[in-house]
Amino acid sequence: MSAPKKTVGRSLLVASVTLLSVSVAAPAALASPTAPATSPAATPPARMSQVGGARLGQSGTQVNPATGVPALPKDLTARSWIVSDAESGEVLAAHNAHWRLPPASTLKMLFADTVLPRFPRSTEHRVVPLDLAGIGSGSSMVGIRENETYTVHDLWLGVFLRSGNDAVHVLSSMNGGVKQTVRDMQAHAGQLQALDTNVVSPDGYDADGQVSSAYDLSLFARSGLQKKDFREYCATVRAQFPGGTERGGKGKPVRKSFEIQNTNRLLSGDADVPVYQGIAGVKNGNTTNAGATFTGVAERGGKVLLVTVMNPEKHEHNEVYKEAAKLFDWGFRADGKVTPVGDLVPPKNVAGPGTEPSASASASASAAAAGKTHGTDRAGSEPVAGATTGADSSGVGIALAVAGGLLALLGAAAFLVNRRWPLPDLMRRRPRP
Repeated sequence: MSAPKKTVGRSLLVASVTLLSVSVAAPAALASPTAPATSPAATPPARMSQVGGARLGQSGTQVNPATGVPALPKDLTARSWIVSDAESGEVLAAHNAHWRLPPASTLKMLFADTVLPRFPRSTEHRVVPLDLAGIGSGSSMVGIRENETYTVHDLWLGVFLRSGNDAVHVLSSMNGGVKQTVRDMQAHAGQLQALDTNVVSPDGYDADGQVSSAYDLSLFARSGLQKKDFREYCATVRAQFPGGTERGGKGKPVRKSFEIQNTNRLLSGDADVPVYQGIAGVKNGNTTNAGATFTGVAERGGKVLLVTVMNPEKHEHNEVYKEAAKLFDWGFRADGKVTPVGDLVPPKNVAGPGTEPSASASASASAAAAGKTHGTDRAGSEPVAGATTGADSSGVGIALAVAGGLLALLGAAAFLVNRRWPLPDLMRRRPRP
């Protein structure tokens, strides 16, 4: 594989936007899920999927060292990780990329990529008890209340910022129920060629047989980031969320709001983790069986990278973000210098010559895709201009256009966004020399 040829003349405006808002205390997030499930094996299997390249199916660290290529960080402890160029799809380095592991709430990226296009953000839904049935004990919650009305926009803020399993279940109910949503997600995973993924619960809650991989999570992020609303929600740091209706003056009903903050620490920061320069999402997770998981996207110097980290063995506070930041740092130094070890494949419907998986992988995808598939983008989630599909997609991937315009204020909501990016033309898969 030849060294990557980087696109010249591209630039992304990065600006910090601070919008002040008045807030009240948010309800405390609940502990990580503790549902019993089969723990993953301690070591990766000898044979893993080769979707994206044979090197990615090998266990251990895969990288092509050469003169001028920086050394990988030596203190990485994650069971699996991957660094890829979000524009070209080239995998710069990986470690057990196809190891099938519990994904925790990073699976919500697939949930959002599947369900988000189906409901306009202004759609209102009154929550009934059945909507909240079956939520796992100890789930992270945003604080949705029965018999209150929420917009779809509110619900997605709850999904992305607080990783609210209650918001996931309400949206799943709107989508025909949890079982239907699981079928839809599995079908969409097959369409994305994410063949390591088996969906059991749409919120990522620990469940027997529910697995994904660092490779697949990167595919979900890359696909989701084509959607305007997805980019907006995953880049939102703080927002106002509707609370319960209470009696105000003269007995009139009053509904107050409270502030919620994104639990992605590279986006919102923490005492031991600064906000990462150029970060713009995507999703974090943490459960008993999965440990800490994270997929992030960041832009620096015209380069846009995706990093996924799964289950660091070092159990220090915010370790998953610390290791992700180190991989981002390495990727920005290595991008354009290191020969890739594989690729993030495009979805089936835009796959060009040489990008189809093997016959056995295709058969697995067909089995995984059993059920109803919904794939069209609708109100508020249109693909970025410049995307090419169908017969015109030869050599064209699902390459992400990572951008998030200035977030609009809707109703009483107010937002704080770390990065405002214009809509760059990042859709084309650049051919290698």
